[in-house]
Amino acid sequence: MPRVRTERAGSIRGFTLRAVLFAFTADLIPLYAIYALLFADHGLNAAQISSLFAIWSATAFILEIPSGAWADTVSRRGLLVLSGALLAAGFAVWTLYPFYLGFAAGFVLWGTSGALRSGTFEALIYDDLHARAATAEYPRLMGYVRAATEAAALAGILAAAPLYAWGGYALVAWSSVAIAAVHTLTAALLPSAPKSISAAGVEDLEDADDDDDESDPAASEPVGYLTMLRAGVREALHVRLIRRGVVLVALLNGITAFDEYFSLLADHAGAGPSLAAVLVGVTVAGSLAGAMLVGRTERMSARLMASALTVAGVLFIAGALLAGSAAAHPNALHVLTAVGFSAVGIAYGIDYNADVIASARLQDSITGPARATVTSVAGFLTEVIALLVFAFAAVATTWLPLPFMIAALGIPLLLAAALTPTWLPLRSRTRSLAAEHD
Repeated sequence: MPRVRTERAGSIRGFTLRAVLFAFTADLIPLYAIYALLFADHGLNAAQISSLFAIWSATAFILEIPSGAWADTVSRRGLLVLSGALLAAGFAVWTLYPFYLGFAAGFVLWGTSGALRSGTFEALIYDDLHARAATAEYPRLMGYVRAATEAAALAGILAAAPLYAWGGYALVAWSSVAIAAVHTLTAALLPSAPKSISAAGVEDLEDADDDDDESDPAASEPVGYLTMLRAGVREALHVRLIRRGVVLVALLNGITAFDEYFSLLADHAGAGPSLAAVLVGVTVAGSLAGAMLVGRTERMSARLMASALTVAGVLFIAGALLAGSAAAHPNALHVLTAVGFSAVGIAYGIDYNADVIASARLQDSITGPARATVTSVAGFLTEVIALLVFAFAAVATTWLPLPFMIAALGIPLLLAAALTPTWLPLRSRTRSLAAEHD
């Protein structure tokens, strides 16, 4: 028996390493740090660059949920390999065709890549652990994955400067293509576990397929995809526990769009580029810590998580205001920004930790056949909330000072805290509660 446990633990460690490597290489992209400058240096104005971002977002929006249903129909590992290939192709197109249409095509490829990965990766991880009878490891594993993502993004950004100094945009771009190609290879190393479907899910799926076959016998091939799409959307919207979990996960993840404004807060406070980089790094350290601590916090009660999110909201609001106050007290710049950004970093870490835990409990709650589709609905709503954050920031900055605008972005943390006690089930109860419908 000890030998069996040792072999099982070794197998899970190997699987974790492959999953972490896949996530790490996905964000270890130096081009992320300077692609906006690349566009500008090739003659694009602010309006054209904004339109490129719109094309990117529209692609992800359109394909997010349909790609989830596809992942419930075909090989998830195959889709992740395709996702990596499209990411590499997108950066290659930017490099080979550095003008507006080339950049637009690259964003379509990148947006498609992201949509194929979103929901698919989480579903593959959960189902593989289910096949190993080790779903209890999911929160810890995804904590490592999220930490790897943050660490890779930071490393990629830091690598951009020396790469640009040595070889300009070309070296940065081709290095990014090469890393994306490695990412594609790591996708091929992932397992291809059978999809875990409950008995009720199988029965519902067979009934739906029978109904569709009776109405259109000639449509047997596409029916599987359409049935999965309907099953996933139906579970996400009509099963109360799943619906609440989807919204909570989307809220916790979507509001992290506030990190786009941390460098602006540092600049407003009077920090130079070097100090600003350090201050933003403090917030990244917070998110890394939050992700790494999931293994210790995964079984926290809903009320404890609500309390933690309340603390996070207060720390975020106070930290943003304190850091911003350095603009009026330049003699205390280092003290005010250090304390303020540390508070923001702790809040960021709490939110990250809660997001991973809530995502794990959402996966536990899914009992239908369309796990990736349900997860993609959460991803879609995450993008909607992120856009609302950007829209609020754009409007609020016209009548609020920057620190007050950023502080206001901490209010959704308090909203998440209010929702958590009734929207986050205990892990031990998720399977039984998932059958509860409106």
